[in-house]
Amino acid sequence: MTWKDAVAPLRERNFAWYFASRFSNTLGSMMAGIALTFAVLDLTGSASALGQVLAARTVPMVLFLLFGGVIADRFPRALVLQLSNLLSAATQGLVAYLVISGQAELWMIVTLEVVNGTVSAMSFPAMASTVPQLVPRPQLQSANALLSLVRGGLTVIGPTLGALLVVTIGSGWALAIDALTWLVAAILLTPMRLPARPARTSQTGTVRELREGWSFFVSTTWLWVVVLAFGVLNAIHSGAWFTLGPAAAKSTIGEQGWGLVLSAESVGLLVMTVVLLRVDVRRPLLVGMLGCSLMGVPMVVLGVEPNLAVLLVATFVAGAGIELFSIGWNVAMQENIDDAMLSRAYSYDALGSFVAMPVGQLLYGPLGETFGYRDVLVVSGVAYVLVALVTLSSRSVRTLSRTRPDSVVGGPAGAELRA
Repeated sequence: MTWKDAVAPLRERNFAWYFASRFSNTLGSMMAGIALTFAVLDLTGSASALGQVLAARTVPMVLFLLFGGVIADRFPRALVLQLSNLLSAATQGLVAYLVISGQAELWMIVTLEVVNGTVSAMSFPAMASTVPQLVPRPQLQSANALLSLVRGGLTVIGPTLGALLVVTIGSGWALAIDALTWLVAAILLTPMRLPARPARTSQTGTVRELREGWSFFVSTTWLWVVVLAFGVLNAIHSGAWFTLGPAAAKSTIGEQGWGLVLSAESVGLLVMTVVLLRVDVRRPLLVGMLGCSLMGVPMVVLGVEPNLAVLLVATFVAGAGIELFSIGWNVAMQENIDDAMLSRAYSYDALGSFVAMPVGQLLYGPLGETFGYRDVLVVSGVAYVLVALVTLSSRSVRTLSRTRPDSVVGGPAGAELRA
């Protein structure tokens, strides 16, 4: 694959508008965390209050994800995304107004973040399942890599920019700029025209569509096997790496060293994204799960011999492996699941991931205090590698390959357009 091929999705008019919109709302999302955190701390001075605000956004995301999948499969996805961006702009704009005007109270922010989390739950499946409608199927890997490149870059830049805005103009105005990025994202979607989707032969209820999604999920072996595996892997990752990792690092490589380790992971992610703009992956889940298994290595290193140089190398490689899985997974989903079911499949996938994270965060603190941080890290790292590799014992995971352009599910890129 040449560089010309790698950026070919950007020459597709619809994808270019979608890409610009994703850039804007991703930038807003990355800045929002910092701005909202300091807005709440400025208002209350309480970490517990901050936890309430963050949970107010997270809980409805988990509760309403499945309904988001139904909505995205039932209604025009461009419309779902536009309305979601507008509602996100409105809620963040209202929070900004309350903070700037000095009228903000904790219950107001909590309420608005509940709305914001619900909107995110409704928009995520539509966002993920729109990509196959924007580019020819041979360009799906490049399209996902370009989106990942933006996400990875803004993960590094966004929080720093958000913190700079908080320091220079205040958390309220930083939230106002965040709201503006969501409004811009909605406007950028206006010229986008998606291929017409097959007309629905009958109207079915939400519960029935949820059951249809579940039936598809459990009958598609490679799908439920990987999601089940990641229920365990995400619990380990969030618990061992992000909960025990900083505690173990504090007494060994130090806080600055831990920051460098996390940065190395981000750099590995970005490097792999660039590689995947040039290199075609034919067995996305096989290489993806092999790459994912590498995340267990830095856990073991941190537990056995927390040497900073070794950790930097191990975490760089692990970040590259995680990104290899991430892009491979999106390509596998988008090429092998019919468009009419894709949003619901993404919603079940996301639900399995999000539910597992707080489980790991709550479980690993007591485990580390009982058995020792470093011992738990070693066991968790080994377990992470084993779970990832055992997933490949499923033939459907191991052998799933890229689909040919003439055998894809869903409509072709040149299908009839609709608003």
